[in-house]
Amino acid sequence: MYDSAVLTLCGFSFLAGFIDAIIGGGGLIQTPAILFTLPQYPVPMLVGTTKIPSLSGSLMGAFQYSRRVAVRGRFIGPMLAIAFGASWLGALTLTQVPNSFMKPLALVILLAVFIYTITKKDFGQAPQRAVSEQQQRIRMWSMGAIIGFYDGFFGPGTGSFLVLGFIALIGFDFLKASAHAKLVNASTNLACTFFFASKGLILYSVAFPMAVANLSGAFLGARLAILKGNQFIRIFFLLIIAATILRFAWDLFGKNV
Repeated sequence: MYDSAVLTLCGFSFLAGFIDAIIGGGGLIQTPAILFTLPQYPVPMLVGTTKIPSLSGSLMGAFQYSRRVAVRGRFIGPMLAIAFGASWLGALTLTQVPNSFMKPLALVILLAVFIYTITKKDFGQAPQRAVSEQQQRIRMWSMGAIIGFYDGFFGPGTGSFLVLGFIALIGFDFLKASAHAKLVNASTNLACTFFFASKGLILYSVAFPMAVANLSGAFLGARLAILKGNQFIRIFFLLIIAATILRFAWDLFGKNV
């Protein structure tokens, strides 16, 4: 029974890695799957278990993109360090205070993002206006702090928020935004992995097989995104944002119907 559960989770993890490598949002698949499949374990342990597969997929996606997309190395290094520290702080804060208020706030933001992306057809299709190096530095480091904390404290939609930030604030197109987002997401996932491991909240016998599956999905997803380009990624972006909105709306309103 346990082996079949792990096999099922590997299938979901593969799909999560595939989608996450393209535009983020793999947690929408992977986290509910493990909560449903292994309900006998505490929720923090199940969430912690998903961090190793998420990390492996993020690293694979980052590697694939970095081979074909130029990375803003001058500012991304400090951004990764800031995101790592902020994510750890967010995970620590989660153990002290509830995060229930985050879901309504995230729902409103995602609705606005979805409407904006639908109405602005050229959003993320080509590099936008030039942003000065000083502004790039300030904006990227601020994004690392804010979204890094969000990932540790709450999590769902982190990859999509990173892509949005790189497009709207830095002026990247979808492909370049996805490449940078995977690097930052890898850093936040690494921080969360260390945190949950230090608390003994990871089922390694489940996490490692899921990691292999997630990594495999990320490999294919990143290759497909690079091959198909910005228009393909934009469609995926809208689909994942829509799925996230529906998921949050159901959690907030559907369960009470």
